[in-house]
Amino acid sequence: MSVPGAAVRVFLGELAGSRSPVHTFTPLGAQIDLDAKAAVNIDVDPAFEHGVLCDVGTVEMRGTTLSVAELGYQSPGSSALRLRNVGDRPARVVLLGGTPFTEELLMWWNFVARSHDEIVRYRQLWQDADERFGAVAGYRGPVTRLSAPPLPTTRLLPNQPHTEGNPT
Repeated sequence: MSVPGAAVRVFLGELAGSRSPVHTFTPLGAQIDLDAKAAVNIDVDPAFEHGVLCDVGTVEMRGTTLSVAELGYQSPGSSALRLRNVGDRPARVVLLGGTPFTEELLMWWNFVARSHDEIVRYRQLWQDADERFGAVAGYRGPVTRLSAPPLPTTRLLPNQPHTEGNPT
């Protein structure tokens, strides 16, 4: 799908009338390639929260500049997402979206859970090379898998919501 100033590739779910053929439980995943200095407005579902991960270049989202590896957040309620490539070269972002989780979640290292105890259990399963985490074929690192870092000495608490538009 093409919009003036950008190419949009929907790889999960649906966006602006374009639907991915992939069966998924994630309502939205798209790659957006922005032309140099381009600004785009993309219609989005106002019931969704949206994350924009900058992969190449520098992009402005709702007044916040995102550099490579930074994630911008747009809370539910907006029916459009405005992105602007502030650079002289093409930029690329990944857009993810869906309805907000209705429960608090904890995130630590590579794990997302509902409680501190779940994180402790998942970490142990990881350390034990449990098959639920799979294997990476062709990995040529010094060990077969990275070891999880030690857990903090205090209980993990749910993350606090991020302020509108701020990178995480």
